[in-house]
Amino acid sequence: MATHPIYQFKAVLSDYKPLIWRRFQVSNDISLARLAYIVLTMFEMEAGHLFAIEVYERENMLRALKAELPGRREEDLLAYCPVNEITRYEISDEENEDPDHELSDPVGEKLKYAVNHAGDELCIEYDFGDGWRVDLKLEDVFEDKELPWRELPRVLAGEGFGIIEDCGGPDGLKQLVRSFAKKKGAEYEENREWLGVDDLNLETFDLEDMNFRVKKIPRIYADMYEWGLPPTKASENLLARKYKEKR
Repeated sequence: MATHPIYQFKAVLSDYKPLIWRRFQVSNDISLARLAYIVLTMFEMEAGHLFAIEVYERENMLRALKAELPGRREEDLLAYCPVNEITRYEISDEENEDPDHELSDPVGEKLKYAVNHAGDELCIEYDFGDGWRVDLKLEDVFEDKELPWRELPRVLAGEGFGIIEDCGGPDGLKQLVRSFAKKKGAEYEENREWLGVDDLNLETFDLEDMNFRVKKIPRIYADMYEWGLPPTKASENLLARKYKEKR
């Protein structure tokens, strides 16, 4: 049974319309790294690039204090807020590590210590070259001792498929969609050959399939990011949705 408080988030892919979003629940006792693996899974990010988590500590604390102490002046409340506006978490990459930049470790940081009030916000960045960002807002904190632990994480709702890897970020994704909408021209033929599909529909969202994936794929991503282990053949088949061919 769920013995820890449950966090309910809404996650939105930044700088892209129509909105691609997910509403999901996790235990507050997971690490920030695991939260990132869940989000990467939900937005079809394939763990081929680095990621970072930014927690808006000062803004989150100020919002919570305003709710608890209505009528107090903002400048007085700011005295109780963290000095740092943002804490950034990254898994260390020894090849590209900057000796002048001290990283906070998302693997060792519990989610419950990073955000803990409804309304708290954070962001997950992925592929710093393409510049993907997923904005997360903590909508609710609650307990449900009757909920089987195996049900978490769980996705409640969502819209849109997710990203396409290495397409150039949100602007590149928009251009990719426009080229498939035309279904003609050199750009369409190039993208068609690259992706191996004739049509591209980013408005689809399979809730049942996503709930299956968020319980399987985050552990694969943990092995990749934390231990440098390549996916096994079985994991590759899972990532590529080969299981759908058997249905």
